[in-house]
Amino acid sequence: MKTTTEPITRRRFLRQSGVMIALPLMESLLPRAMAKEAAGKPVKRFVCLSNNYGVYPQAFFPAQGGHDFEMSPTLKTLERHRADFTVFSNLDHGLQGGHACVPSLLSGVMPVVAPNFPEMNMSLDQKLAEHVGAATRFPSMTLAVNDANLISFTRTGVQVPAIDLRGMYRALFIDEDAKDKMAARERFARHGSILDAVMDEAKSVERSLGQEDRAKFREYLEAVRGMERKITQDEPWLDRPKPKAPQPEPPQGKGTEKDLKAMIELIALAMQTDSSRVFTLTSGFSNGDFGLSGGYHGYSHHGERDKEVAALKAIEGYQVSMMAHLIDLLKAQPDPLNGGTLFDHTTILYGCGMATGQHTTRNLPIVLAGGGFKLGEHRVLREGKTERLPAANLLLSIAKHFGVETERFGTSTGTLRGLEGKS
Repeated sequence: MKTTTEPITRRRFLRQSGVMIALPLMESLLPRAMAKEAAGKPVKRFVCLSNNYGVYPQAFFPAQGGHDFEMSPTLKTLERHRADFTVFSNLDHGLQGGHACVPSLLSGVMPVVAPNFPEMNMSLDQKLAEHVGAATRFPSMTLAVNDANLISFTRTGVQVPAIDLRGMYRALFIDEDAKDKMAARERFARHGSILDAVMDEAKSVERSLGQEDRAKFREYLEAVRGMERKITQDEPWLDRPKPKAPQPEPPQGKGTEKDLKAMIELIALAMQTDSSRVFTLTSGFSNGDFGLSGGYHGYSHHGERDKEVAALKAIEGYQVSMMAHLIDLLKAQPDPLNGGTLFDHTTILYGCGMATGQHTTRNLPIVLAGGGFKLGEHRVLREGKTERLPAANLLLSIAKHFGVETERFGTSTGTLRGLEGKS
C-alpha cells in the first residue's frame, strides 16, 4: 500500500472524504505553518471601503466630539456598533489636487511624486499583502462595484487591477480546468526562465551604470523581484482545490444596492475560508440606483441643492450601512485561527483620498472599526497647519497592528497615539 507524507489539510480532508463542502476552518486540520502562525501572533485581516468622490460633510461628521457624540445621519446605521468604531475629524494627507488625490488614500503619496519615496506610492493593502505572502491563495483582493478602484498600488508604483462581483465569486470558488492549469504552469516556467536570465544579465549591466541610472535600474530590478515573488506565491496554489461554493453565483448588474451587498458578503466568505486577508473595495453609483437618475460625479457637485444633497445622503448612507453589515457578518462568525470572532482580528477602514466632490482634500472622511483598538468616539484632532497630524500616521498604526515591523509608512511621522490595543 502506497503511503504519503502529504500534510493533513482541510482540502485534503475534503478530497479523501469524497465530500466537497465548504467546511469551516478547524484548528486540527490547519497546515503546520498556518497552525504555527496561529499559535504565535494573531492572524490579522484588513478591509478598506472607499468611493471616488468623498462625502457630503454636513451629514457625515458628528456635531460633537468625544464618546457621547450624537450619531450623524450618514453614520446612523453604525449606531449598533458604537463601541467598535471611531470617526476622525481633521485627518488628511495635506495634499491638494482634487480627483488626483483619490489614489493617495492608503499611502499619502500622489502617483506623480511617487519616485521621491523609498516605497513609491505603495498602498497600505499591498504592504499588508507582502506581509501575508503565500499564506493565503490571494495575498490581497482589489475589488470594485460600479466604479474604478484607484487606491491599490505596488511598491513599484503599479496600480493593481480590480475585479468585479462576478470575478470575485469565480476567483474564490471556481477551479480552473485542466487546460487552464497547464497553461498557467507553462507561463510560470517561461516567466521563471526569463527572470533568471534578466537577473544574470543585470549583475553585469549595473556595474557599468552611473549613480542616477543605477537608481532607476534598481527600481526596474525591484519590479523583476516582484514578479518572482508573485510566481513563488501563486504556483503552490495551482493544484489546491478551492472551497466549494456555499451559494450560487450572485447576479451582477442588479444595481448598486444588491451588487454592493453581495460583494460585502463575498468578502466575509473570503475571510471565513481564509482565501484572503486583505481587501480594498471601491463602490460607485449607476443611473437608476436608489430611485435616482443621474451620476455620482454630478451629484457630488451639489451646490447645496436639495435634490443633489438628498442623493448624496442616500448613496453615502448606504455605503456606511454596508460597513455595518460587514461588521454584523464578522461578529457572527467564529474565528478558528485566533478564537473569538472574525471581527475581533479584523480592521475595517472607510475613507476617501478626496474629502468632498467639490475637490476639497482637507478633513478626509475616515472611520476606523475593528478589534484590538481603543475606539468608540468622534475623535477631533488638532487642525492647525503645524499641529495637524498626517492621515498616514493612522495607516502606520494599522500596519503595526497587523504585524508589519516598520517605523514609517508613506508620509507618516509616527503612529497615531490613543489607538493602543484593548487590554
